[in-house]
Parts: sequence; C-alpha cells; structure tokens
Amino acid sequence: MTARRIFLLAVALLGMAVTAGLGRWQLARAAEKEAVLAAEQAAETLPPVDAQALLAARSAADVAALAQRKVTLTGQWLGERTVYLDNRPMDQRSGFYVATPLRLDGGGADVLVLRGWVPRNFDNRLALPQVQTPAGTVQVSGRVLTHVPSLFALGQESPGPIRQNIDLPAYARETGLPLLAAVVQQTGGPGEGLERDWPLLVSGAGTNYSYAFQWFSLCALIGGLFIWFQVVRPLRFIRRGSRGS
Repeated sequence: MTARRIFLLAVALLGMAVTAGLGRWQLARAAEKEAVLAAEQAAETLPPVDAQALLAARSAADVAALAQRKVTLTGQWLGERTVYLDNRPMDQRSGFYVATPLRLDGGGADVLVLRGWVPRNFDNRLALPQVQTPAGTVQVSGRVLTHVPSLFALGQESPGPIRQNIDLPAYARETGLPLLAAVVQQTGGPGEGLERDWPLLVSGAGTNYSYAFQWFSLCALIGGLFIWFQVVRPLRFIRRGSRGS
C-alpha cells in the first residue's frame, strides 16, 4: 500500500470515528431527555406536595426532586412585583407569560408563580395587558418547576415589568424578596384575564435522533467513498487492463 493510500485510509478512519462518536453522543442525549420526560410524567401522578416541602427545598437537587409535582399554596399576591415575559406564544398567538410572587401564609417566604398567559397589545407594544390580581388571601394550585422557562436573549435584562427572561436569584436580589428556589406554574381553567393552556411536556429527543441519523449517514458516506475510490475503482481498472491484454 502506498503512502498516499495509507494517508487517505487514516483520514477516512478518523472521519468515521469522529462522526460515529458524534452520532452515539446524540443518541445518548436523546436517551437522557427521554429519561427526564419519563421522570416528569411519573411525578405528575404522585401525591401533591405542600408549602412545607417547598420551604425545605434549598438546593437544586431538592427542587428537581419536586419537579412537576402538584402543589396547592395559600398566600397573598405581591402584584406590584408582577413581571410580563415577552415573546411567549400560546395557541399560535403572541403574548406574555405573567409571573407574580406569592407571599405564603405565615410570612417569611415568597414563591414566584407563573400565573398564565395574556395576549399583547400590538398597537402599543409597551402597554401592559389587563390582568386582575385579587387582594387578600388566595389559594393557588399548580405544579412545581425547577426554573422559569427561558428564551435566548442578548445582553442583560431590563429591570422593567416587561422582560424576556427572569433569572430567579437575580430577581430575588433586585426585589429583596425571600424567594424560594422553586417556581410554581399555576394550572386550571382561564381566569383573572389569563389563559393556562400550557404546552405539553415533550422530551425534544426527536431533534437528537435526527442529528444522530445525519452523523451516522456521514460516517457511512465517508466509508463508502473510500471503498469506492480506493478499492472498487482500482480493481475495475485492473480487471479492464487484464481483459485488454
């Protein structure tokens, strides 16, 4: 075997190893996402948790153990701290997710609640939508989230009521509120000017399977091209030459 063929073989093997490895990594990511989705779906069937469980969840691991569990809380809305998360669609309509802190009964702790969705005013993009925030004690039912769903954003968030995302620790420092590490997504029918037709839980593993297929296809293509140009074609030329002689 000539030095050129040895070099081409090494390049082909390296390319196949890299693309096959990336394909396996995508399959592993898909398996991880499907495992997370299965755990979240199983959590929805577990008995509800209470405010004490949220108060006891100090670390990220503690909150993750409560993710998607049902919860019912009693407290008072801190309406002046309401934030409107922009660019959040629902039923193919553009609008806001409305997030308001809830001061739990007994004081000493607040929890950020995603109360629902409201359409935006396209004539005035800075106009705040009409949302009713009841005064006094309210009871809120929902499910526990580990974080506020976020979107890609450039730069830092403005401190105004309309934002792209909420970073919970930063928001706690900004407001001085004793926020819990968990977030609650309010469930139930529409009310208070809000809709609550939240997106269904999905794993997103389909994207990883698609990428895995592309990497494995590229791996096969590299191998196929090498075999064709370095093995099959030379053999065909040799056979033609032997027949011609």
